[in-house]
Formats: sequence, structure tokens, C-alpha cells
Amino acid sequence: MKPCFSSVLAIILFVLLLTSQLVNADTLDQSNQQYQEVLNSYVKGGLVDYSGLKSDPKDLNQYLEQTASISKETFDGWSKNEQLAFLINLYNAQTLDLIADNYPVKSIKDIASDSDGPWEQPIVPLFGEKITLNTLENEIIRKNYPEPRIHFALICAAMGCPDLMNTPYQPKTLDKQLDQQTKVFLLDPEKNSIDTNQEILMLSPIFDWYQEDFIKQSGSVIEFVNPYFGNEATGGFKIEYTNYDWSLNDLPSKTN
Repeated sequence: MKPCFSSVLAIILFVLLLTSQLVNADTLDQSNQQYQEVLNSYVKGGLVDYSGLKSDPKDLNQYLEQTASISKETFDGWSKNEQLAFLINLYNAQTLDLIADNYPVKSIKDIASDSDGPWEQPIVPLFGEKITLNTLENEIIRKNYPEPRIHFALICAAMGCPDLMNTPYQPKTLDKQLDQQTKVFLLDPEKNSIDTNQEILMLSPIFDWYQEDFIKQSGSVIEFVNPYFGNEATGGFKIEYTNYDWSLNDLPSKTN
């Protein structure tokens, strides 16, 4: 007995649908539209409405499901800029998710404070396993992408850290975005400043914690920051590190 045309058509449509789903499971929307929706809705001036994000995490959850579906084989086929933009967005989105899941908190350091801390929790789904934020930053990003400006792109949900942009990092504009974030951070007088009379650079502890990255790139921390200060740090300039503000970059607490 021959199958009727409608049955054959139904089978073909089912196979096409299944194939489409399998393909989509390992593709990333390079426009990062869902993550853009999150940033549009909850990020203002570098601060985050964590209360609002906690009440409606749908877009963030869907974005993280999409990033988790990317295979190592697919990732390896991307350009370096595509890889790095993906990893920075993943780190920042996962940090937002971490805070939203534990909100309200006064500081990210309050999370898992009775164990190894927030950065040692295996919460980042990547290439079929769950890794920590520290592993993502230090063993993947810093190890494979010698780019010190990433320290002004990766966020730690604290007032002392760089502001979270309200735009995802994109491969085509990555260099421009990283440079802009570095300028914004260095020229924030609450975090960094220069005293030409006393010949002192007051810098964020970020330059102390990751000084090896800046030394590899520019020879010294001063040589790295100098162009952003108009090359005024000459001669016997010294560095003093400012206090790092670990209070949460929470929009409601900032506006109340």
C-alpha cells in the first residue's frame, strides 16, 4: 500500500523542522538581540536595575541558553574578535544572572561568602560543562587573548569596577568599544586621576591586580595609562592605588 501524499509531506516537514532545530541549537544570534533587550531594559548609566531583572529574567535566561548551546567546534571556527566578544558578553551576562539570582545583596562578595566566593561557583555553562567566572576570565580569556583592555569590559557588579555598557560587544566594533571603555574608566576621577604637581598617578587596584597584563602589552602600567592622560606621566611619576568600592552597582540604591 503506497503512502498518501499528505503523509509523505508531513514526514518531510517533520524532518525539516527537526533539522532546523538541530542547526539553531548550535548557532548564535551575532546581533545579541536578547542580551540587547536586557541591557536596554535594566542598565542605565552603568548601573543595573537588579530588582527589575530578577522579576523578569526571561530575555537573560534565553540568551544564556543560547550561549550554552554553542559547541567548541563552532566556537573554534569563529574569528578572534567573534570569540572574544562572545566571551566578554557571556561573562557579563552571567554576572548579571548571578546577582539577580541572589538579589537583594549589598555586594557581590556577599554571595557564597561562606564557601569559595562568587567567582569560584561553577555557574557558567560553556562547551557542555559548567565552569566558574574565574576560569572563564583567567584560564580562557586572559590566557588566550592577550588584550589588557578586557579589564575595562568585564564587569564585577561593583561601583569600583568599570561601567557596564548598554550595548553588547560586537566583533566588528570590538576594538573601538574596548578603547572607549578604557578611556571612560581611566578618566573617571572617582577611580583614576593624575597629579602632575606631585607626580602621582592615583589608579584603580585593577592595575595592581592585573599589572602583568599591562606590562606585557606596554612595558609598564604607567606606559599603558599614559596616553589616556595626555602623556603627562613622565619622569619620576609614582603610582598609588585607590580604594576599591565593592558596593553593588544597583540602580535603585543609587537613586533613592
